[in-house]
Amino acid sequence: MYDERFSGLRRRGFLTATTGAAALALVGCGGTENTADQSGGDGTPRRGGRLRAAFAGGGASETLDPHLANLFADVARAKALFDKLADYGADLSAQPRLATKWEPNKALDRWQVTLREATFHDGKPVTAKDVLYSYRRIADPEKAFRAKASLEPIDLDASRATGERSIEFVLKRPTAEFPNVLAAFGAYIVPENAGENASDFDQKPIGSGPFRFVSFSPGRSAVFRRHDAYWEGAPHLDELEFVVANEESARVNALLGGQVEYAHELNPTTARAHEGKGQIEIVRLRGSAMQAFCMKTDRAPFDDKRVREAFFLIADRQELVDGALSGAGVVGNDLFGKGYEYYAADLPQREQDLDRAKALLKQAGAEKLKVTLDTSAVAAGFTEAAGIFRDQAAKAGVTIDVRMGSKDSYWADILDGGTLACYRSGAMPIEAHISQRLLTDSTTNATHWKHKDFDALYQQAQSTRDKTERAAVYERMQRRLYAEGGFLIWGFADWILGTARKVKGVETKAPANTLDWARFDKVWLA
Repeated sequence: MYDERFSGLRRRGFLTATTGAAALALVGCGGTENTADQSGGDGTPRRGGRLRAAFAGGGASETLDPHLANLFADVARAKALFDKLADYGADLSAQPRLATKWEPNKALDRWQVTLREATFHDGKPVTAKDVLYSYRRIADPEKAFRAKASLEPIDLDASRATGERSIEFVLKRPTAEFPNVLAAFGAYIVPENAGENASDFDQKPIGSGPFRFVSFSPGRSAVFRRHDAYWEGAPHLDELEFVVANEESARVNALLGGQVEYAHELNPTTARAHEGKGQIEIVRLRGSAMQAFCMKTDRAPFDDKRVREAFFLIADRQELVDGALSGAGVVGNDLFGKGYEYYAADLPQREQDLDRAKALLKQAGAEKLKVTLDTSAVAAGFTEAAGIFRDQAAKAGVTIDVRMGSKDSYWADILDGGTLACYRSGAMPIEAHISQRLLTDSTTNATHWKHKDFDALYQQAQSTRDKTERAAVYERMQRRLYAEGGFLIWGFADWILGTARKVKGVETKAPANTLDWARFDKVWLA
């Protein structure tokens, strides 16, 4: 699975539950009554109780190994048990976690990282040796750990502990955005030598996160208990249980029936049906998913930048948001990361202009252009977006043939195949989006955008110590993508959650896959 999607959207698991009763059967241990006064009427957090959270799962192959976290359920469990050195804030900037600070040398190729005083669940301190062990485990060439590519800038053979809680990371090249590496998806810190035995993670995982392990039944449930010595303060909840319910209807019915208090990944239709009705609360995480069409810039007809610009102008973005996302989102402007750090917000919002689109197509000799648009039911809204854009293109004299692809192989198929495809992405820093998708040697460069001068700008940004100057370089890069890039980014979708009314403290401004998404140590039961 590669990174143009949210973690977990390639496969939805093998177990299914389609009714509230079926969802309840998956819960395992029943919920406990609150152990403290939890009226919570004044908004003050109350301590006690068990929260049950329903996620789509991965069947019997599920694991608590944080370096193998792939699905949303995996990540939510991992962040309850483990910590990273840093994590992404709501604007996708790196925020300190186990690391209290990071300082580069003048060349930006050596970074000194200082750890906070934190302990693992067994009482042992988190040390520099644990960090280096964790990163070397992730980088093992014999393994397929998700964070391996993100750690590539680090020369782990040369990096060393300079004290019990200090590390000098030696990098292969200047990297101004090195904190993004520390916050990388899946870069969790585990105790030295953890994972050497097959049972280490699924039978007795030890982390430094806010909850401690109690039990785990792959494909069914996991139960964790409050870690009272957590460095950021003990969670309000006594216990947290993750329940597997693969179908959205199962999660919703379990929530409505009181078998769970938190349901992850709801669709806009469900949200509209229940929002403001009082039975459950609907939480919308704004701007969580980029929605786009991906044009291959190295082959006809999209090797002509005039054709790409024409397609930018064909799109009626509001119609796409309203139709494909049922209004649960905002329009895009052909740039990734709306609202994120470094986003070029000053560029004018692109509007549909069919006359200009027709003129550009005529200049390019493509007045009666016919093109195939690949789509799939692999992601919500894809097939709807394809149909809407097909109709919009017809108004500019373009004939689009919509081709349905396999859910199992869609992402691999569109990486190098076809010319035009539906595409989406979860939250990541703009720097990571550029490095993973838009450089000549990027492994997930689905638009085949390959320009040495663009690569040079990225290296310039990474070599620029001053943040204001670095932001100016990123803006130059985005202006070029806005003018002639291969991503027609038409919208940013909300990520939708449902909770019982008694659940308080759920962060509403954190895109999926950021620090405060699925963060249950700050949640309480009122």
